[in-house]
Amino acid sequence: MAQYVDPTLNFDEFFDTIWNVDTAVGYGLDIWGRIVGVNRVLAIPPGNYLGFEEASSWQTFGNGPFYGGVLSTNNYTLSDSAYRTLILAKALANICDGSIPSINQLLMNLFPNMGNVYVADGLNLTMTYTFPVALTPVQLAIVETSGVLPRTSGVLANVVQGA
Repeated sequence: MAQYVDPTLNFDEFFDTIWNVDTAVGYGLDIWGRIVGVNRVLAIPPGNYLGFEEASSWQTFGNGPFYGGVLSTNNYTLSDSAYRTLILAKALANICDGSIPSINQLLMNLFPNMGNVYVADGLNLTMTYTFPVALTPVQLAIVETSGVLPRTSGVLANVVQGA
């Protein structure tokens, strides 16, 4: 009888898919996102398309995509892997002291293999997040709208991107 009602397998499955943030998937990651305060769905701002100077927002050849019509939505749902990285970065942001070294560590965790990513204090109530390459729309949404990167009240945060 004990073999048939042994809950060990269920406990292991619960631990792997919900409780352990390193192995959680789907609904488990959604729970972790609510705990740390970050959403899986990001609002991507509309980008600039290939155009001419007469347009209100435009890009030159090689710098902007062709206009493909009106998008049905500007929401982007992160994959489990990307969402896990965002959850861990938000957890670090929740407990960091807001100093430049801790924010730089957060940036290195959030954007690995991107090169020299850092934040600098402008000493005039501004701070600048600097990225050596141009950010994708999803990465830009993470920086600007996800709430993961800490910013002190009353301080203007700028984003500088490389070419």
